[in-house]
Amino acid sequence: MRIEIPEFCVVALVGASGCGKSTFAKTHFKPTEVLSSDFFRAMISNDESNQQVNSEAFDALYYIAHKRLDLGLLTVIDATNVQKHARAQALRLAKDHDCCAVAIALNVPEEICMEHNKKREHRIVEERVISRHVKQLAQSIDNLEKEGFRHVYILSGAEEIANAQIARVPAWNSKKNEAGPFDIIGDIHGCYDELCELLLKLNYEVDAENFTAVPPHGRKTAFLGDLCDRGPKNAEVLRLVMNMADSANAVCVLGNHDVKLLKKLNGRNVQLTNGLDRTIEQLEKQDTQFIERARIFLDGLISHYIFDEGKLVLAHAGIKEEYQGRNSVITREFCLYGETTGEIDEYGFPVRLPWANDYKGKALVVYGHIPCAEVLWKNNTMCIDTGCVFGGKLTAYTYPERKVVQVKAKQEYYPLLKPFAS
Repeated sequence: MRIEIPEFCVVALVGASGCGKSTFAKTHFKPTEVLSSDFFRAMISNDESNQQVNSEAFDALYYIAHKRLDLGLLTVIDATNVQKHARAQALRLAKDHDCCAVAIALNVPEEICMEHNKKREHRIVEERVISRHVKQLAQSIDNLEKEGFRHVYILSGAEEIANAQIARVPAWNSKKNEAGPFDIIGDIHGCYDELCELLLKLNYEVDAENFTAVPPHGRKTAFLGDLCDRGPKNAEVLRLVMNMADSANAVCVLGNHDVKLLKKLNGRNVQLTNGLDRTIEQLEKQDTQFIERARIFLDGLISHYIFDEGKLVLAHAGIKEEYQGRNSVITREFCLYGETTGEIDEYGFPVRLPWANDYKGKALVVYGHIPCAEVLWKNNTMCIDTGCVFGGKLTAYTYPERKVVQVKAKQEYYPLLKPFAS
């Protein structure tokens, strides 16, 4: 069996004493990646079979697990984990560190576990304990996914265990092997004419009538989300961006306006506010095939990307260092909305907390979402939403050249409560 696990995750080995978990762990993982309950019992009491120090041993085990996961390191919990409350600890670890939890269950017949147990040199487990473990595993094995494990693999019998292969797959947001060059473009909001003008200024071959744009050799466009709403040509923007993505000439992260549009296309009841009414009005004039294509495209967008060995991170509303590369609801919500106070400012926007003021990460974070009259640099972050739809500019940031390229809005498409330029 081929077992695919994320490069960064919590792996819980599940199985009765004597099933071969420790041997499996040694075969497939680095010694530093495996945290064994036996090892911590021995560390505390000089006796790995001393059940009297279980509480202290697991306290130490999970303390080290937290430290590893803080650093984004894969961590394997080598314990029986046949009881739900024990597995809940592994699930809590994954949740606390915004990563996936993987369960690998070794479903070995009781007589084989007994035989392995008798051959042990040090820790011999009572047969009644093994029988209880086997029974608990049988009661749990069908519920592992329901408990919250993202991936569940069940290996039945010695042969299947021996032939198992583990492949570590990059996280869905990891494109560390791509170093660019990139042209990163801020919030478009339906400003198709300005987008075409900006791409021409970046030396792209643009066919506005056929919604295509080919970058200079080797370059790729990265869109920061909020493709639609408020502007005059939302369907056109979608066509161009989707065509570029289909041609592998562009990537795009998810914006909060994209999420709301996707909900509407999925049939959800959403309020047609903040310019969504204009997008829906325009999409209603398109054929059903295009609308379904747009729905599938938006549904496939993710919260953030990591490029160039971790030197560049793109997210619609920005991202703190501790969320980079993580996979959780909290991470996604931050990438979409940032942090807000619940108040509204004089322009009609939510008041947002200045997360970038405290940013000390090594990665350059390029984001949009917060309309600014000019590009906003803070520490090692930059916001390139310069409010094109409000009469400002559409901005691109070139990487690794670190140049700002802009075009002015042809008009003010969506007036604010207070003039944007002020």
